[in-house]
Amino acid sequence: MSEEANKKMYSADSIQALEGMEHVRMRPSMYIGDVGVRGLHHLVYEVVDNSIDEAMGGYCDSIQVIINEDNSITTKDNGRGIPVDLHKKEGVSALEVVMTKIGAGGKFDKDSYKVSGGLHGVGVSCVNALSSHLKATVYRDGKIWEQEYERGKTLYPVKSVGESKETGTVVTFMPDDTIFTQTIEYSYETLANRMRELSFLNKGVTITLTDKRHKDDKGEFISETFHSDEGLKEFIRFLDGTREPLIQSVISMEGEKNGIPVEVAMVYNTGYTENLHSYVNNINTHEGGTHLSGFRRGLTTTLKKYADNSGMLDKVKFEISGDDFREGLTAIVSVKVAEPQFEGQTKTKLGNREVTSAVSQAVSEMLTDYLEEHPDDAKQIVEKVKLAAQARHAAAKAREMVQRKNPMSVGGLPGKLSDCSEQDPTKCEVFLVEGDSAGGTAKQGRDRNFQAILPLRGKILNVEKAMQHKVFENEEIKNIYTALGVTIGTEEDSKALNLDKLRYHKVVIMCDADVDGSHIETLILTFFFRYMRELIEGGHVYIATPPLYLLKKGSKKRYAWNDKERDAIMKEMNGGASIQRYKGLGEMNAEQLWDTTMNPEFRTLRQVSIDNATESDRIFSMLMGDEVPPRREFIEKNAVYANIDV
Repeated sequence: MSEEANKKMYSADSIQALEGMEHVRMRPSMYIGDVGVRGLHHLVYEVVDNSIDEAMGGYCDSIQVIINEDNSITTKDNGRGIPVDLHKKEGVSALEVVMTKIGAGGKFDKDSYKVSGGLHGVGVSCVNALSSHLKATVYRDGKIWEQEYERGKTLYPVKSVGESKETGTVVTFMPDDTIFTQTIEYSYETLANRMRELSFLNKGVTITLTDKRHKDDKGEFISETFHSDEGLKEFIRFLDGTREPLIQSVISMEGEKNGIPVEVAMVYNTGYTENLHSYVNNINTHEGGTHLSGFRRGLTTTLKKYADNSGMLDKVKFEISGDDFREGLTAIVSVKVAEPQFEGQTKTKLGNREVTSAVSQAVSEMLTDYLEEHPDDAKQIVEKVKLAAQARHAAAKAREMVQRKNPMSVGGLPGKLSDCSEQDPTKCEVFLVEGDSAGGTAKQGRDRNFQAILPLRGKILNVEKAMQHKVFENEEIKNIYTALGVTIGTEEDSKALNLDKLRYHKVVIMCDADVDGSHIETLILTFFFRYMRELIEGGHVYIATPPLYLLKKGSKKRYAWNDKERDAIMKEMNGGASIQRYKGLGEMNAEQLWDTTMNPEFRTLRQVSIDNATESDRIFSMLMGDEVPPRREFIEKNAVYANIDV
């Protein structure tokens, strides 16, 4: 079918309305996950997905996203423009159907889009329902068309407001602050990370992000343009730029297997962590699925066959497992599936069985060619696999020690743990506290019914630089595993975590509010991200926020968590207040620690979440890995936000 014929087919008849949108405003979390920060940013992704669909169809190569001064968002693309002609079934313009009917859109019509982005197809109509105001402008058929809405309801019929030779769609929306009560302030970094990711996943598309709330040194709005000519190869280089490479080339392929477009890129580094990132129709499937299984199968069978045939494994005493082939591997798998079936807790696990063989075959062919053409790299990889096998056997023994009960402690729990009396894990919380001194204060100040305390001695191991068996041999890390009651290791993944016997549903990291405390916090978070990611994804990890200052004037006593609060309180007290700067938790007495940091009625806990797994992976490897230049660059760029204690 010609491109011209394809364009003609994209008309009002292509738009299918699946159901009404009555529930959206009443039950927004059902449609966008939550009404917090994540859900707020999801609105932008839904609108941009429409433009990406046009790009995947070959009709769009430029997308602009603008954060306006008032935190409203404008997106603009140069696609075909949403159809505006009469929708026969609904009796109104197709634009109005797209904007006001949940599930309406060309992505449900196979003739319009072979493949489309997004998971649930709630689309721009959901964004409209959750916006106090939305304006859609369409450039199509030589005219400019327009319609506006308030909280999902049309203000007037679609009308022509001018003429233009351009094509495309512009959407400006303001999130409804009666729905998003926590905040309607957009994070430039969060949006930039997603736009960068989309540019890598859709090579050739130029995405520009502009923040009209802030200006740079030259007086211009902060703006970034994302464009990739090489796609996943560039993505891999970006992700692995903070690690020392084992091989210099990125191994990659792009093609269609069994009618499924598959794109893969991978590289080995000298590190010990496995970093696999998978995407379906541009969505990060952090729970994995059949495409990841296909990748693992193709990788393991091909590498093992090569290593066996080359004789490099002849003297290896240990059996080589799939895990060994993935140590120090960074890989991205991206597939486009016409009708994806999603499973898992958060519906981000691909279930289509036909994808496994397609990806496995693609990876096998790609690797076979590469290994034959690059014998030196092949040898380096196999040598690393052999070392990984030896380390895995050592780690298995260390892991067994973690799972065994310690006869010196009560009921197999660490001797340092002060447990709570409540037996229901959903009501229990454990504080991981830096040092015995602060641990002692926390034990005195806690509510023994539901709060447990586990003091940690000094700085725990930096797992980013450690081999797996060293991690499991570390005393403080063993104590964390034992205290939490979780088990580790499956045949498929030796680091997989079983949360069935998790003893506390809130795991709170409580460190000093200084540089050392922040470092310990980061070390613990790195450990959780690399070895207990399921704990973070389940929403169980929190960071306590102890105050920085105590201000006293007469009998009045106030706490401040930052310099701005301190200055405001000083002003309220008309000056003359004494200020105590807390350098550590140990400087507070038990009552003060309870009042400010541990009492559920007054404390502030920050929940740790993973908004973007690939970016989190890159940041952790940069901050905690061996490569100094990327870390220095990051610190210099962000030093303005750092609090330095001298």
